[in-house]
Amino acid sequence: MKVLVTGSAGFIGAELSLRLLERGDEVIGVDNLNDYYDVNLKKARLARLTSNKRFTDVRLDIADRKGIEMLFSQARPHRVVNLAAQAGVRYSLINPHAYVDTNVVGFMNLLEGCRYNDVEHLVYASSSSVYGSNTKLPFSVHDNVDHPVSMYAATKKANELMAHTYSHLYSLPTTGLRFFTVYGPWGRPDMALFLFTRKILAGEPIDVFNYGKHRRDFTYIADIVEGVIRVLDQPATPNPEWSGDAPDSATSNAPYRLYNIGNNNWVDLSHYIEVLEDCLGRKAERNLLPLQPGDVPDTFADVDDLVRDLDYRPNTSVEDGIRRFVDWYKDYFGV
Repeated sequence: MKVLVTGSAGFIGAELSLRLLERGDEVIGVDNLNDYYDVNLKKARLARLTSNKRFTDVRLDIADRKGIEMLFSQARPHRVVNLAAQAGVRYSLINPHAYVDTNVVGFMNLLEGCRYNDVEHLVYASSSSVYGSNTKLPFSVHDNVDHPVSMYAATKKANELMAHTYSHLYSLPTTGLRFFTVYGPWGRPDMALFLFTRKILAGEPIDVFNYGKHRRDFTYIADIVEGVIRVLDQPATPNPEWSGDAPDSATSNAPYRLYNIGNNNWVDLSHYIEVLEDCLGRKAERNLLPLQPGDVPDTFADVDDLVRDLDYRPNTSVEDGIRRFVDWYKDYFGV
């Protein structure tokens, strides 16, 4: 297939592009290389892809309407995976406009590109953040998610609504994937594992929010990518049992689907830090802080739909995943 991957220099986008190339697909990678975090890390991820003749590296912001229109008309991708987004919950409290520009306007441009160019399937990144104020665990894609607690979460919920509209109006198959705390080699420097590792090695204290009482459904990058590929290969179809009298939020009478991708298990943040300490051979000095605005205390994914429809359940333990991250980190930074 010819697959357009947005956010191709990002954590998930680069790993997905690599896997697609390895299995023989052609990949058009789109990224604007913004400076939200270290651009050199993004360039290093891209360097693993650009030597492959089936990879086309496109420097473009998905919020550029004319640019996206031209790209779709020239490239004519069979399928699209949207992983480009302004990421980060806390940053959305500081610069909310960035989230609307990329996550809403940019997503709209991609929907239009798919609509007018006969794209077979649009897969897009949503987030566990959409569960917001929900407290019933595990989080299910069949639950109501109308109470986001950050602008980031609100834009991801908006993506799901926009995708359904296009699935309904234009029969565009769309599948949204709610990712749960992705981690692993080549990860994002603004996320906890990267920050903790850098500070522990530097002998600096680490900031531990919610006084270390967070519980997270940590999901290893290879598990995420395997799930994305399985979803990509199976375009969304209408649910023949869907009823407007009792509407199911995860499916539709249009070709629309939502899935959680998580370990279906939660890990105490304190244990996560202990595993990292063991891998580094050093103890962390912990600076215990209250819950941050926009954060939720716990995440836990119900992945029954993913298992039923795609015969897949992420299963990498945090012990294995953190060890692989530390090995990569030491090699990449020459520690």
